[in-house]
Amino acid sequence: MTLVFWTVIVCLLGTSAFYGFSAEQRRSKVQKTSGVVNSGDLLNLVEVLDGDSILAGKAGEEPVGLRLVGIKAFDAKVEKDVMTPFAQAGVELLKRELANKPLRVSLSASSAQDKYGRYLATIYADDQDISLQLIRQGLALVYPVYPFPSLSFYLQEQELAHAKRRGFWSHKQASERAMAQMREWRSQSE
Repeated sequence: MTLVFWTVIVCLLGTSAFYGFSAEQRRSKVQKTSGVVNSGDLLNLVEVLDGDSILAGKAGEEPVGLRLVGIKAFDAKVEKDVMTPFAQAGVELLKRELANKPLRVSLSASSAQDKYGRYLATIYADDQDISLQLIRQGLALVYPVYPFPSLSFYLQEQELAHAKRRGFWSHKQASERAMAQMREWRSQSE
């Protein structure tokens, strides 16, 4: 019994360390960038970091970390989580839709950067708001923590995705988790 207990503990600690290290690596990539971006700039994708963060830059210049304002994606690297397949689909959508295209940046007026040094921005590829695509497909939630002009429109599109049972809205447990997350954000803002 004791051997089984300690084996489980060691496995859990190892898994926690692995995922903690992975998240810290992604944060450090963003914090080490020293590039500058302005609204209206055209950038190229360097790397999709997760479902709501990318590295992008101009050719020959230092890339910048960009946080897609207005959305929150679930972690794509957590195993055996009901949200993982949807989070991974969101990352794949970003890779597919942003690769080899000029990305137009519209910086958030409320706050230029988050606590990790990422610029808060709406990203357009082929004149399409990429965050809105993630919301419409049920691959990200509207994240109202950083105010932005399209908040009410994003919320309407999220309601449509929910009503049409797209993405995680089609899965009972995932939908319940998304609703719980939204309730938590609402209670924090009150």
